[in-house]
Amino acid sequence: MSAVPEHTTTGQPDPNDSAINSLAAREDHPGRHREHEDPRRVEADGLSVWATAQSTGPVQRRGRYVPESVKHPARMLPAIAAHAIAAYTQPGDLILDPMCGIGTTLVEAVHAGRDAFGIEYEPRWSNIADANIRHAHDQGATGRASVIRGDATRLMSLVPTALTGQVALVVTSPPYGPTVHGLVRPGEHGVVKYDDRYNDGEDKGNLAYRDLTGLADGFAQILAGCATLLRPGGVVVVTARPWRKRGELVDLPSAVIAAGLRAGLVPTERCVALLAAVRDGHLVARPSFFQLQQVRKARSSGVPMHLIAHEDVLIFAKALESPEDGSGVVA
Repeated sequence: MSAVPEHTTTGQPDPNDSAINSLAAREDHPGRHREHEDPRRVEADGLSVWATAQSTGPVQRRGRYVPESVKHPARMLPAIAAHAIAAYTQPGDLILDPMCGIGTTLVEAVHAGRDAFGIEYEPRWSNIADANIRHAHDQGATGRASVIRGDATRLMSLVPTALTGQVALVVTSPPYGPTVHGLVRPGEHGVVKYDDRYNDGEDKGNLAYRDLTGLADGFAQILAGCATLLRPGGVVVVTARPWRKRGELVDLPSAVIAAGLRAGLVPTERCVALLAAVRDGHLVARPSFFQLQQVRKARSSGVPMHLIAHEDVLIFAKALESPEDGSGVVA
């Protein structure tokens, strides 16, 4: 049975797709998606600082992902997704990434024996996500996964209704504007940036092309759909970090928290996923070329800018509405 669907031109899931339907047909797999006491449970020695960059991103992906994966401009570190999956789920649980890109969350889920599905707006990245899932299965991954091509702000119109209330964990990250650091190569007139865009710039439907307010509004729509799909006790994990636009700091983590609240989610934890390695008690930064260049220029002009060493990990639980006063309580 193929776990990877062909994409439809409408962005809707193929009703004949065996992977999507097998995830929705829970009764066909008794006991796999069981309820347990608290999926937000972490081990007793769990820390709020996640050491997720002990090896570089390319080392984490080498052999585990298809080579084309490097072309995505804002890839999540596999160790971040793997940490969230290990901390908040059990084998057989169902995981969602509504902005799955090249499928990092999905790949780490199936390698960990979980099932997963993702939504991706851009065909280029959803095709690579499909290839990464096939590659994971070729390597012996036991979980099932599928990618739906479509706009995650209309999440509930894309996902089979049978999956409502079945998702144990959502892991995702919002975009960081239309252009990001990407890759570099030396050129005739200096360093040339490439693979630094989510798409070719012609389709402005991608959330990356909205301003911060528009991005937060769209992300709130996505999180509202995620809240509907979450099972009782389900968890949403969002990674985000601030960035600078024309020298001004854009506080994306705070915007994500506000979006989560509007979506009916309750913030429960705020952790740190390191983008730097820990060596002998010290952080070893792993900045991009452009980040390092930007910091050096800022410091030379007297602005005390620092290298980015972590991402915020914002963790939400589904809220239940109290019938007496309408207040939200954690499910």
